[in-house]
Amino acid sequence: MALTFGLIVGNRNFFPDSLAQSGRERMLKILEKAGYNVVCLSSEDTKYGTVETREDAKKCAQLFKENSDKIDGIIVTLPNFGDEKGIAEAIRLSGLNVPVLVHAFPDDINTLDIAHRGDSFCGKISVCNNLVQYNIPFSLTKVHTINPEDDIFTEDLQWFAGVCNVVKGLKNIKVGAVGVRPGGFNTVRFSEKILERYGISVEVIDLSEILYRMKGLSIDNSSVKEKIEEVRSYCSTSQIPLEKIQTMAKLSITIEDWMRENDIVATAIQCWTSIEYNLGIMPCSIMSMMSDKLHPSACEVDITGALAMYALQCASGSPSALVDWNNNYNGELDKAILFHCGNFPKSIFESCIMKYGDVIGGTVGYENAYGGLTGNVKPGPFTFARLTTDDNQGKLKAYVGEGEITKDRINTYGAWGVAYIPKLQELLQFICKNGYEHHVAINRSQVARVIYEAFSNYLGIDVYWNS
Repeated sequence: MALTFGLIVGNRNFFPDSLAQSGRERMLKILEKAGYNVVCLSSEDTKYGTVETREDAKKCAQLFKENSDKIDGIIVTLPNFGDEKGIAEAIRLSGLNVPVLVHAFPDDINTLDIAHRGDSFCGKISVCNNLVQYNIPFSLTKVHTINPEDDIFTEDLQWFAGVCNVVKGLKNIKVGAVGVRPGGFNTVRFSEKILERYGISVEVIDLSEILYRMKGLSIDNSSVKEKIEEVRSYCSTSQIPLEKIQTMAKLSITIEDWMRENDIVATAIQCWTSIEYNLGIMPCSIMSMMSDKLHPSACEVDITGALAMYALQCASGSPSALVDWNNNYNGELDKAILFHCGNFPKSIFESCIMKYGDVIGGTVGYENAYGGLTGNVKPGPFTFARLTTDDNQGKLKAYVGEGEITKDRINTYGAWGVAYIPKLQELLQFICKNGYEHHVAINRSQVARVIYEAFSNYLGIDVYWNS
């Protein structure tokens, strides 16, 4: 669904009205061409549909209130200096708590006469000063003044849309914990109460309830038959016995039904060893399928790992995976091996097949460990991110950065990729000293700047950027 922006066009009475009029039309044209919906005052509401006086601000605020369920972000554009108080008051009176992007038009150096000079360069500083005074968080374009038709502004818009998606995506959501964390993994402990302070609720269900619900599903059920075919067509399953695929289908339907019943956007699953002993499968493949359908699913009941996957997904619009910071690579200090048993979404793999889990199979028996995906991650740029609850300080914190999945190959099992990350050793020291988990979420996009802005500026999350 296309995002909707509330647009505030600034104006100031001793600067040319014609700049405000034409600037509004240009900005509307650019936003609509980019596919965004826009809520903005019309020329019937105020002079040229701009905000200049307190009365204008009140009209704009009322319009935004009436569309509060639609507006995902606010764009302030300054074709001339703009009225700093009117803009700040419009946002405050609207009651909206959404990201704000402040944009200013450049002047033409050849037309700095009284009829054409706008001084938006200066006006933007004044508007931002007022927003700081009003305690309204805001974002800035890369270049202080920029024409909306410029490619740089197109990039700004895409970046700001990502920020809006992350902020919107992490507000008032539910994440599902399926079962208890494995006993040997204190590292994935987290605080539900801290998450609740940030508007994130955790819905829990005991694994025994999932197993009980599965008993009510017959192989002859049409939904089960459809799910079996979905599993078989997802990737090569030639090594998987049919009864194992049938069990995967039932588990998948049961978890997905529970998610729908409770409006859950992401899950973290007790992936071992109870499922293997009770069902004779690994849940990796169905977790991969859920993540590929933009319902991220994390291993080992790593709830904050699932949240990081979801945040990256919101920023990029594409699936995320949860990986181990697993191993060194050939003495190269800025490279590491990323690994997990096999629940990465299919779209992240260069190629993959479904087989048994080599690690878990050695404990529970390979006949009870069918369902792991084996293959390597596609080479190319990626973003990594991690969220965690800091119980000592009572807050959420995070780190984010970018790197590249290389074409390096290793002779191993499971799901893996070799990553190049600048300043990796410095990052690893930060991770260890600050008590982060051994898991990190990855996404095949470059959205670190989006995550950093959304987390630090709008969601109140302390975030370290490995830039």
